[in-house]
Amino acid sequence: MRPRLVIPLSYYIGFRKHLTNDNGNYNIVFMMNHRDYIDKLYKLLDMSVVSHSNDVVTEKLYEAGMSELVDLFMDCKRRGSTVFFVGNGGSAAIASHMTADFMKNGGMNTYSLYDNAVTTCLGNDYGYEYVFSKSLEFLLRENDMLVAISSSGNSKNIVNAVNVALSRHARVITFTGFKDDNTVRSLGDINVWVPCESYGIVESIHNLVLQQIVDVIHDDQHH
Repeated sequence: MRPRLVIPLSYYIGFRKHLTNDNGNYNIVFMMNHRDYIDKLYKLLDMSVVSHSNDVVTEKLYEAGMSELVDLFMDCKRRGSTVFFVGNGGSAAIASHMTADFMKNGGMNTYSLYDNAVTTCLGNDYGYEYVFSKSLEFLLRENDMLVAISSSGNSKNIVNAVNVALSRHARVITFTGFKDDNTVRSLGDINVWVPCESYGIVESIHNLVLQQIVDVIHDDQHH
């Protein structure tokens, strides 16, 4: 029988290793305390808040916040405005996912800023901090909307994208986490903030909230 490397996973205590080594061959078994992780996710979802541009007053996300977010997306849909989603890393994956879902399931005009040739061109010619803002200078119109997703809220290319959107009188929604005084959090018309410094938790909540919004829009148009 092969010896096993048993790694219980717990969000709070991390990894604990129990190793039996007879022949130098290891089996790895993962045991996850999933309830701890889900409970933490649920607690932080309940603690997440929304605020408005330059306003220190916050509201709980799942009180007035979700209704305001849905209303803003629905207004963009009625106007025929284009929605742009931007983010880096895991947030880029969320941005691409939502670009597809809000178009296909939400029936909205969306535009992807993740074409490889365009991104590498702008990164090479202007620098990575301008890969979104340079595109938006050409594409963004008044009353369009930018959804800026950044766990830290301090990514320079996201800050630049938001500033272009504001200069074009477009609407802005921000999704951030980590520190409550991050740069992006104060810039949007509506700002969603998750009080957590774990990328996985913050990104999961950002994705969940956006998925719920598009599902509400989808259900509304089929009733």
